[in-house]
Formats: sequence, C-alpha cells, structure tokens
Amino acid sequence: MTILMAPLRAVLTLLPSPVPRRQRRLGGRFADVDGIPYRMPVDTSDAAVMMAAFPVSLSAARDLLPGGELHPLSLGGDRGILLVTVVDYRVTDIGAYIEYSIALAVTHGARPAPPVLPLLFQRFFGMGQYVLDLPVSTEVSVKGGKGIWGMPKHQDRLDFVVTPTRASALYDGGDDLGCLVEIARPPRTRLPLKLAAVNYCAFRGMLMKSTIYFRGAADIALGRAARGRLVLGPPLSERLSRLGIGTAPLATVFIPAATGVLDDHAESWFLTAPTGSEASAQAQRSGGALADVVSLGTGESWPPAPDRSRVEAGS
Repeated sequence: MTILMAPLRAVLTLLPSPVPRRQRRLGGRFADVDGIPYRMPVDTSDAAVMMAAFPVSLSAARDLLPGGELHPLSLGGDRGILLVTVVDYRVTDIGAYIEYSIALAVTHGARPAPPVLPLLFQRFFGMGQYVLDLPVSTEVSVKGGKGIWGMPKHQDRLDFVVTPTRASALYDGGDDLGCLVEIARPPRTRLPLKLAAVNYCAFRGMLMKSTIYFRGAADIALGRAARGRLVLGPPLSERLSRLGIGTAPLATVFIPAATGVLDDHAESWFLTAPTGSEASAQAQRSGGALADVVSLGTGESWPPAPDRSRVEAGS
C-alpha cells in the first residue's frame, strides 16, 4: 500500500477541480437570501473533516428512503452503507459552526443501481447520500441550510475533538445523547482529494439535491485498517435500530484542513407515493415544512458543549 501512495498522489493531483466554472465566475459578487448575506461563492477556507462508513442492512435502509427514486447503494448481498460525517467549519460567511451528518449512501434514478459500480461512476448513477439527521451549532446555519437547500438541519450541542491519535465528535440535545462517532486517526496517506459530494434531503414534500465541493489532503484507512466506533443515543438508536449497523467501520477519513464550495444551484423533485394519503403521511414525517424556518433568526452563537460524561472513554 505504501509503495502505491506516491503514484496515486501524483495521479490525484492532476485531476481537474470539480467546482463548476459558474462558481468561479461568481467569485467576489454578493447575494442576500432570506436576510443572510453571502460573498460568492458560498465557501469555507478552513475546515476539518472526519468521516466513518459503517455497513448496514440494505433492505432496512430501503425502508428509510422517501419517494420512489432513491435507492440504497449496494455493496453486494444485503449490505449498504451508513455515512457519519462531521465538519468543523472554522471560516465561513455565516461564522464558525459544526455540522454533524448521519446519512445513507444512495443512488438516484428509476431503478436500483448494480452493486459497487456507482462508486466508480458516481454521476451516471446519481450517487450521493440521503441525510437522515443534520444537527448544527448555530441558528443561522439552520435558517440557510434548511430554508435554501432543504437540509434537515436543527441546532444542537456539538463538539469536534482531535488529538494526535484520535478524532471524535459528540452530539446531544441536552436531555438525550444523540450520537458519538470516534475514529483512530488513519495513517498519513495525505491523498489530494478533489470531491463533489451530493446531498439528497427531504423538505416540504420534495426531494432536494445540493452539491458541495471539497478539496484537501486526506488520511484514509480501509477495511481492517479502519478503526472506530459509533454510539447512538435513544432517539436515533430507536429510529435506526433495524439497520443493524456494524460495529467496525468499512472506512475512515480525516482531513485536517479542507476548503469547500457549496453550490448555490439546487434541484428538487416532488416526493411521490402510491396514494394521496400515503403522500401526505410521507411529507409529514420527512423533513418538515416551510413554516419551520420562517421565524428563524441569523444568530451565530453556540449552545453549551455536549456532556461527554454520557459516553465511556474509548480504548
């Protein structure tokens, strides 16, 4: 593996940036959306990212997806992927905040994609992640993320803790533990990634698609080299219990310093169901309604830090 790192880095360095030319052309212009001012593009110049992928039941993942055009990404057999990604945004137009994403790897289209192939042909199969939960640190992040891009954001108590050997992030709502994700920091692979990541979210009875472009030197561990743990509190463990989440991660990623651009272009489709009553029930349980964001302000203050005494120290 070590022998392959140098040529792999060289190849990845040559790949073009996935950021659309339109985003680069808008650089230096300004926008004001729902009272939130932006200097274009909507970006971050300094963020730390940690991610862990865990195996889950493909059939159970299918039951959590709304509408009829999202399908869980298959690894073969009954195996899908749960992605837990935490980003510590240190410099943005709306201030510093943490974003804590819990999502299922998916494809988008009329029918499920073949196993594994979407990992190689992401755009062809509409590969991305369907976001199940997305707590953030600040009110303004909720207002923008949910109101503009349809993301299921809500403000909660979050942290992002990095040591020389581990990275972890805790989320709680005050009364209950939300989630702890912790990884052993992967070896210093420093792979120069330039990624376009697609988010699918449910909001207002619609499926919303947004794209974020990340660039940074990533440390990555795969298979048995990936070590970490995921601890879910009562609300999430009950909601996700049928997934049968594996105890060992399939992969872990740590990027100590990344830059990113959130595309201001978004797409949406109506979420459909076999009957009108099923469509109404689906809309009520998926993502919320426009009224959820109308009265939100633009505050950048954080709630108190989460209570780490709720979880035992990792080994």
